[in-house]
Amino acid sequence: MHELAVTESLLAIVIQSAEENHAQKVTDITLSIGALSSIIDESVQFYWDHISKGTIAEEATLHFNRIRASLRCLDCETEFTLEDELTPCPNCQGINLNIIAGEEFQVDYIEIQKEENDKHEKTS
Repeated sequence: MHELAVTESLLAIVIQSAEENHAQKVTDITLSIGALSSIIDESVQFYWDHISKGTIAEEATLHFNRIRASLRCLDCETEFTLEDELTPCPNCQGINLNIIAGEEFQVDYIEIQKEENDKHEKTS
């Protein structure tokens, strides 16, 4: 259910950026979401479809880039990427781990249209 709050924040960011850039319409939004963020793409899309109605971002396409989780073992300094679930260090089997990547949730690009005949622009 936290995806609703995340999606509401996303919509606020998108609308603010669109207004600052004098957009007529938002066409595409590219997001990066870390594998450990517990954010589900389908849930964000579901909420987006509902809460963006009647806004400048209605019908904007969401694009999801998934960031794999990378960890560093604090015992032996080995860096590794998780394939699926959280596992101990593959080198020493230690569990004293630091997350390097995988918790992200960010807007990478917002593509806007300024006028009916204008080309699309990207903002970041």
